[in-house]
Amino acid sequence: MDLLIATRNDGKIKELEKLLADLPITLRNLNEFNNIIEADENGRDFAENAILKAKSYAVQTGLWALADDSGLKVEALGGAPGVISARYAGERATDQENIEKLLSALNKTGDEARQAKFICVMAIANEKGEIKYLAEGACSGKIAANASGANGFGYDPIFIPEGFLSSSFGELSAKTKWKISHRARAAEKIIAFLRDFIAV
Repeated sequence: MDLLIATRNDGKIKELEKLLADLPITLRNLNEFNNIIEADENGRDFAENAILKAKSYAVQTGLWALADDSGLKVEALGGAPGVISARYAGERATDQENIEKLLSALNKTGDEARQAKFICVMAIANEKGEIKYLAEGACSGKIAANASGANGFGYDPIFIPEGFLSSSFGELSAKTKWKISHRARAAEKIIAFLRDFIAV
């Protein structure tokens, strides 16, 4: 079967291609299609946004679609940036601008624990836009004082996962991140669903 990875984000595409590599499916992505109307990500949480994207892109392409919505929740910031993680510093903000805004906001709180959690929700829709499966993954950790490491994308350079004293996602190897990340944990559930579905 063909499965659409419903994003244009190269970082997400690369991660999901690696995570789903062992499945007997052909992966497609939105960069292969013209005239795609961008889905409105106006959901109240990650699950609603993942569902909105999966439905929209499945119907537009006529393919089964896997969409994810993910982001960072920082305790001292009341769960921000949350669902607006990708546009925390503005609609077209760069990763660096988002990181700078978050570090500035967190420094003002005086919080020393700097506890945070990455959340990922994945939704699969069939070609008619019907949601067939929903999965969530999380990775707890803390926010570093400064960015370090050039691997990954988004907030990876400032997120230190539990069990890694000072190494950010941006410093960890891709192989290590693919084992422990929020996206990897959601993908485990997606893989199990797809294996069962394909076997039927």
